[in-house]
Parts: sequence; structure tokens; C-alpha cells
Amino acid sequence: MSSTPSKEVFSPFLTGITCKCPACGKGKLFSGYIDVQPVCSECGQDLKSIDSGDGPAVFVIFIVGFVVIALCFWVQLAFRPPFWLQLLIWIPAILGLSLGLLKPLKGVMIALHYKHITSQQEAENQADETQADKETPDT
Repeated sequence: MSSTPSKEVFSPFLTGITCKCPACGKGKLFSGYIDVQPVCSECGQDLKSIDSGDGPAVFVIFIVGFVVIALCFWVQLAFRPPFWLQLLIWIPAILGLSLGLLKPLKGVMIALHYKHITSQQEAENQADETQADKETPDT
């Protein structure tokens, strides 16, 4: 029975938050703000085929919405500021949190996608090798 060497998979959360390549953990994942590099500059891994879809934006909406609404209610109940001051506080907070969280969350989603694709491909390769070993007659 032969086995193919498995790829080292780095922590998807660490590589995602630091916006590094999920395959090698060294190369940059993004070429712009949220544009994914076509290939990793360090290991040559194809990164363009890994698609995170709208997942990062959905997580940002849920996280920022929960935090801002909770803080907004707390500020209103504790200090009773005027409406214009609430807008002055929370609009920049929403923009800052959303823009700040989008890139790391997209990195995490891409790294998780890469990890699960790699695990699935290794399992399929192992199943194929096992099947091939069973079909090969013993000598």
C-alpha cells in the first residue's frame, strides 16, 4: 500500500486573521483590500479557485449588528444622549468595525475552505489507493 505525503495544513484561523496563504502560511493572501491573489507568491498555490462567497459579509453583518445594537441600547439607557449624538457615535463605529472585520473574516473563510478541500482530497486519494490495492491480485 502506497501513501502520498500529506500537505501540512496551518491553522485556518491564524492564517486567516493574519491574511496569509492557507497552504504555506507565508505568502500574502490578498493583493488589495479584499482581492485574493491568483497564486501565492511563496508556494505557488492556486488561490483564485478558493471562493469564500458572501460568507464573510454575512458574518460581519451579524457580529457588527449584535455589538452595535447592544452598545447602542446600553448607551441610551445609561446616558440618554440626544439622537444626533447617537448617530455621530454609531455610524463611524459601524463603518470602522465592518471594514476592519471584513478582511480577516474573508481570510478565515478562505483558509477553512482550503483546509476542508485538502482534507476531502486526501480522503478521496486514500480511498482510491485502498480500492486499487484490493483490486490488485497478490503475487
